[in-house]
Amino acid sequence: MNRTIGVVLFDDAEELDFAGPWEVLTSACKDGDRVVTVAERAAPVRCAKGLRVVPDHTFDDCPALDVLLVPGGRGTRVEMKNDAMTSFVAKVGAQAEWTTSVCTGSFVLFAAGLLDGKLATTHWAAIDELRSHAPALDVDSDARWVVAGNVVTAAGVSAGIDMALWLVGQLYDVKHARDVQRYIQYDPAPPYQD
Repeated sequence: MNRTIGVVLFDDAEELDFAGPWEVLTSACKDGDRVVTVAERAAPVRCAKGLRVVPDHTFDDCPALDVLLVPGGRGTRVEMKNDAMTSFVAKVGAQAEWTTSVCTGSFVLFAAGLLDGKLATTHWAAIDELRSHAPALDVDSDARWVVAGNVVTAAGVSAGIDMALWLVGQLYDVKHARDVQRYIQYDPAPPYQD
């Protein structure tokens, strides 16, 4: 089965929220699979730290997606009120095999109606903000990622890499996920731990 994985981009998206999972998912692709970027417009997107990215597709010409990933960043506060974004995410999320978010990308999933009645997470510094937007939402403040049916929300930034590796295990198999993990030399050993 050939899969198309879509990574949504928008102004002020956090770079590692999508670049980390992008690296994992593109490394995992088998023949016929692909990862594409999608944005509301074809113009370059200026991300949170200044990286500019040209999307592969717009919402209007996006191919059918089997997996959707929504990153976080300051821009989610604008995008959760953007009807074009929330309509696109709701439409794709209703048809995708998996819908995922990293960090405050969960705000967009919530605004698109994809977290109703589900458990979710987000960046530790945005837990209270997510709860203020969605008081009835069950938020796990300790998880690196949370699986709720076919919706997966990850905590902040590097947690997206963990979530993407878990997702590779679901899309393919655990051995393939371990091979990808080894290939990208993902073996975190932060120098300044408590």
